[in-house]
Amino acid sequence: MDKGKIDQIVVASADAGQRLDVFLVAQKGRLSRARIQALIRSGYILLNGKTSRAKQIIRAGDKVEISEPEPQSIVLAPEALEMPILFADEHLLVVNKPAGMTVHPGAGIQSGTLVNALLHHVSNLSGIGGTLRPGMVHRLDKETSGCLVVAKHDLAHLRLSKQFAARKVQKYYLALCLGRFTKFAGDIVAPIGRHPVHRQKMAVLDRGRPAHTNFEVIQETSAWALVLCQIFTGRTHQIRVHLHSIGHPVLGDKVYGKKSSEYGRQMLHAWRLGFFHPILENWLEFEAGLPDDFVQSGVEENRIIRARSKLGCRDASQPARSF
Repeated sequence: MDKGKIDQIVVASADAGQRLDVFLVAQKGRLSRARIQALIRSGYILLNGKTSRAKQIIRAGDKVEISEPEPQSIVLAPEALEMPILFADEHLLVVNKPAGMTVHPGAGIQSGTLVNALLHHVSNLSGIGGTLRPGMVHRLDKETSGCLVVAKHDLAHLRLSKQFAARKVQKYYLALCLGRFTKFAGDIVAPIGRHPVHRQKMAVLDRGRPAHTNFEVIQETSAWALVLCQIFTGRTHQIRVHLHSIGHPVLGDKVYGKKSSEYGRQMLHAWRLGFFHPILENWLEFEAGLPDDFVQSGVEENRIIRARSKLGCRDASQPARSF
């Protein structure tokens, strides 16, 4: 494990009793809580010389060692990929991520990602996410389309991350699901954690982290149901896991449902995103129009209009600018 400069902090009496990750967010203002948690999991943060957990309660006199991995030598290539832009200013931008596009590079993936596209069109991005995730405040699965916000500088990144952590961000998704619902609206409040056997999957588990999804069926046919979901937490695969848990997996979901020749991807779309501007502090709302595969499946636009009106949302839909 290659480590950079190591910082050492001794816990003062006034800071005792806090979670380790919460303490470090206050101490290391440039690092988001998610980044700190990732460093803890990877062994870059030690408590009294030993690896620990983010939720470990610290005591007065504890010694915390913080290091970060040396910058990776990978140089990401800017690529002129289609990237619909819903909004952009000097602080952030909101994109309508196409289905099938990975958000950021990872193991064996160094091209064709949203980050590659961003580097082609944007000269400055927040560095908090590291060399492979510049500007990335949150993410969407590769097959999920829709709204995603990107930070152009570190202050915007930190303030947006705090909004996500404090659950102040409004996130609405549209999902095409299997089966006919007997209950057309409700809340799924069920903890989610790593599957005990299939480690690439998540599952509803008693020992998992709290997760809350509100759902409403807004259109139904003999083949599918169109479900509007609002998520109040941001667990990995949350909507997919929750809908599967009540017997209505997302169509085309090869992990939690069935492989389908009719649907080329999991039919999940991040429809609307609302948050406070990290610098100007005014409320912003964005809407990513229906993807072609939703329209071709028979989703009716008037159902979307009714859903928007019922939610009390302003019409934030607008033609996306594509560079």
